[in-house]
Amino acid sequence: MSYINLLIHAVVRTYKSEQTLPADDRVKFLYQEMWGIIKNKGGYLYRINSMPDHVHLLFTMPATISLSEFMQALKGSSSKILKTKEGFEKFVAWGEGYAALSKSMGDKQTIINYIITQQEHHKATTFKDEYIAFIKEMGLDFDERDWDR
Repeated sequence: MSYINLLIHAVVRTYKSEQTLPADDRVKFLYQEMWGIIKNKGGYLYRINSMPDHVHLLFTMPATISLSEFMQALKGSSSKILKTKEGFEKFVAWGEGYAALSKSMGDKQTIINYIITQQEHHKATTFKDEYIAFIKEMGLDFDERDWDR
């Protein structure tokens, strides 16, 4: 038997990082939808939180599906639902791509705390700065052309 635990911290941006997600209790609908999609794909959602222009998720996913397939299902299904949901009239689409980093289970609580405190964190840090730092944490270079997609 194979034993695999894939813990992923993912960040999904709105189209062109525009502030199109509600900043009030209406956003809980999005959280419930994403939780359901992750569960239906065989994953487990540990934490989700958002700002008007992006969503942070910490989840596990099964080894039977690729990360790109998993994220395509998550973004595609949630986008389709949000476009017709009252309270999400400003939402156009998710931005192209996503950022995702595999993490150790030992880091789980630290990441959960980081996701919980997004509203506080963004009082001092812009989303763009946070996103670039996240990309660099992955050991990758940020391409400025990707920001407006």
